[in-house]
Amino acid sequence: MTTHHLLLLPGDGIGVETIAEVERVITFFNEKAKGPAFETESNLVGGAAIDKHGVPLTDDAMAKAAAADAVILGAVGGPKWDDPSAKERPENGLLALRKELELFANLRPVNPHPALRDSTPLKPQYLEDVNMLVVRELTGGIYFGVPRERRQVNGDIQAVDTMLYSQSEIRRIAHLAFRFAGQRRGKVASVD
Repeated sequence: MTTHHLLLLPGDGIGVETIAEVERVITFFNEKAKGPAFETESNLVGGAAIDKHGVPLTDDAMAKAAAADAVILGAVGGPKWDDPSAKERPENGLLALRKELELFANLRPVNPHPALRDSTPLKPQYLEDVNMLVVRELTGGIYFGVPRERRQVNGDIQAVDTMLYSQSEIRRIAHLAFRFAGQRRGKVASVD
């Protein structure tokens, strides 16, 4: 039997609670498999890592992420670390993982559950047969653009966030979207 190595990065706030539930699911599958189908190791990321190590992701945690078969990440950040001028920010750990591991795509399926149809502000008829997949690019754009700064001009405060994408980044996310579309309804809508 193959054993898969998972790195659990609970992060902060609800991320800790979420990863605790993931651990329960992993335990369930390991018991059903009658042997360790999954072995886990945990490390810190985000605000918890800043509090303990002074950085949102240590080199050791990054190395373990690169060596793992999969990384399961909880949420990072929270009010305690919500200072835009802070040298180290929780989300920088997440962004470093994306960049270093080339995790360029976020897949977000949209398929409303019928039992929740009355819980939405949308008219129920607009939810009939909704089945979409949002494919979002994660390693370019505003998160990684330079320059990024706040400055004062003529007594007024301005913010600059540069959104930069390379042709190769756009090509790979588009190819992924088209591949998924080919397995679904054959339609792609590009939104920027």
